Amino acid sequence: MSIGIKAPGKYTQGAGELSKLGMNVKKMGNKFFILCSANTRKRIGTVMEESLRSVEKEYVFCDFNGECSKAEISRVMEEFEKAGCDVMVGAGGGKVIDTAKASAENLGGKPVVIIPTVASNDAPCSGVAVIYNEAGVVVKALLTKHNPDLVLVDTDVIAHAPARLLTAGMGDALATWFETRACKRSGAKSMARGLCSNTAYMMSRLCYDLLIQDGVAALEAVKRQESDQHLENVVEASIYLSGIGFESGGLAAAHAINDGFAYVPAAHGMYHGEKVAYGLLCQLLLEKAPQEEWDEVFGFCKAVGLPTKLADLGIAEVKEEEIRKVAEAACVATQSTKNVRADITPDEVYAAVMKVDELGRK
Repeated sequence: MSIGIKAPGKYTQGAGELSKLGMNVKKMGNKFFILCSANTRKRIGTVMEESLRSVEKEYVFCDFNGECSKAEISRVMEEFEKAGCDVMVGAGGGKVIDTAKASAENLGGKPVVIIPTVASNDAPCSGVAVIYNEAGVVVKALLTKHNPDLVLVDTDVIAHAPARLLTAGMGDALATWFETRACKRSGAKSMARGLCSNTAYMMSRLCYDLLIQDGVAALEAVKRQESDQHLENVVEASIYLSGIGFESGGLAAAHAINDGFAYVPAAHGMYHGEKVAYGLLCQLLLEKAPQEEWDEVFGFCKAVGLPTKLADLGIAEVKEEEIRKVAEAACVATQSTKNVRADITPDEVYAAVMKVDELGRK
């Protein structure tokens, strides 16, 4: 089987980068449809408007309704066409971004600009849009024909977002190397519809190394609301390297267990990356990872505030039947746990979830 690599058309990152939006999209279209929350518009709307006006581009804003669902995607498509726009812009967090990508895809592949205002996950660079039902449960992962045309990251904006969101992004990115490695070992096909390439493998490892090197210092920078080189490195790791790494390298048990936590109501308030980090600790146990490797990952999670026990996921009262559902959901045929080992059972996953909790409580 051939390898596969997917990436955005252009990625640009730096402090104050948002003011260069117009310069970056000058040849992309004429009328821009900006999907974002009311809060995002309040934070960065004026800068986007001024930058687009500087290159004589029209624009309209559309408030995001909060969930990347089929109904919301249909509404956004209708508003886009009604406004006569030709470029889709998604500004904000992961669900806004995925709604923009899915809507543009269903409109026939309109150009897409992504402006993440937080570094809470690796959605911005990928061609994957995760679609939920109204109850917040994943129903589909839409694989778009091409990745965003432009991903523009202003690290000044990231530095002024809540620190917990950066931590969540590090949790999502932390799993990238280990999931890519598992897929490389097992020969699993990635979302780029090919085997893991040496490029994706190398980028996934660099993602991990930057997190270990700069993660704690980057978190301190965000707490000071300052952008520095530590934050630049972690944002690049969490958004760009992890985005390409997961899509072109592959997913494994960490993300499958994250999906399983949708069946535990107490965990619904947790961020994607927080649940992925817990799933990664479970994956390391399933892989029988060396103690030194476990210690490094576990220690990093503790240092930046990622979950290391079920109580950290909001699960104060552990119910066996709920954790069994997590394990069963992580092992269905369509899930990625099999990319670690084809014969992993729900009982093994259940035992791993409980063992991580035990170690975390100690």
